[in-house]
Amino acid sequence: MSIEVQNISKSYGAQKALDNVSFSVKKGEIVGFLGPNGAGKSTLMKILTTYINADEGKASVNGNDVNENPKEVQLSVGYLAEHNPLYLDLYVREYLAFNADVYKVAKSRIEEVIELTGLSSESHKKIGQLSKGYRQRVGLATALLHNPEVLILDEPTTGLDPNQLVEIRNVIKNVGKNKTVFLSTHIMQEVEAICDRVIIINNGKIVTDKKLDKLVSEIKEQVIEVEFDKAVNEALFAKLPNLKSYKTISSNSWELTFETEIDMRSAIFDFAQDNSLKTLQLSLKSKNLEQIFREKTFNK
Repeated sequence: MSIEVQNISKSYGAQKALDNVSFSVKKGEIVGFLGPNGAGKSTLMKILTTYINADEGKASVNGNDVNENPKEVQLSVGYLAEHNPLYLDLYVREYLAFNADVYKVAKSRIEEVIELTGLSSESHKKIGQLSKGYRQRVGLATALLHNPEVLILDEPTTGLDPNQLVEIRNVIKNVGKNKTVFLSTHIMQEVEAICDRVIIINNGKIVTDKKLDKLVSEIKEQVIEVEFDKAVNEALFAKLPNLKSYKTISSNSWELTFETEIDMRSAIFDFAQDNSLKTLQLSLKSKNLEQIFREKTFNK
């Protein structure tokens, strides 16, 4: 296993950040690690990268225990922290050369990671002159410099505009072809575009750990928005089979939620005809990862 987490717990005073967390990540997987603010994501990533120690449990990266072999873990991991720490007064190549000395890697590797992360056009500038998107590329280039087997990325696209987000996403997806990637983010579209698997944590506990395609395939609800030509007596909706709930969007528009895998659009057309209604608009809204995330992390 590239990452092995066994019964990890961590508290800050009375606040339990991680509560008996266990999972493993196989070599070559791209895993999205999701959770609301304060759920324990960054804490676990800091444990995996040896920045802090767990109170209980064990964790290993590439077979190296994070407590017993921290140097080996650091050499096998590329880590991009949530707040990307950079020396803004250094030039891009100068900064990468400094890190190449730290990791004792050949200087030729600098040009390789510059090309890999799309930094060529900006590599002659000081880091302080770069946009947020290019600073993130510098962080990724640094994480990749020593050619680690595992990438641990904590909110790598925070603060990026849509164009920058797509660019960084493509960089991560490209480098992830040959590495294990453990990625924390709040952007669900990013997970859907990049990840093979999703782990959701809430209040320090794992609440979901599934392959992305399996998670989506298990969805047994469908939401349909429909607009009729006139007002509808709500009592009539009881005639619709598999209807779980309904709510009004506007005077004659409704959002209908069905608990079934059967496409209910034809049933709505039949419902309209039976009740002397005309269907002006009808659209099926697929339930997505964002909705699943809200369900799994909503604290009642």
